[in-house]
Amino acid sequence: MKIAVSSGKGGTGKTFVTTNIAYVLKDEYKNVSYLDCDVAEPNGQLFIKPEIKIKDDINLMSPVRMDPEKCTLCGKWRVVYIRYPIRPV
Repeated sequence: MKIAVSSGKGGTGKTFVTTNIAYVLKDEYKNVSYLDCDVAEPNGQLFIKPEIKIKDDINLMSPVRMDPEKCTLCGKWRVVYIRYPIRPV
């Protein structure tokens, strides 16, 4: 089963809803994963509080040339993909 929740507007409760869905499903299914693909503010871990077993350094590629006067800080140059395994308590 795959469930996706998306919206173009912030503050609609997407993280709250998706973390609760993952938490409820973990009791019924053995392999439940929560993927927080929010580029601006991936904060699902605040709700789930995962136990981090493996921690790796990552490198994010940045533009070779960036004009600070033209930059709007939109974050489009980077992609954030965080996967939090949900384990039964």
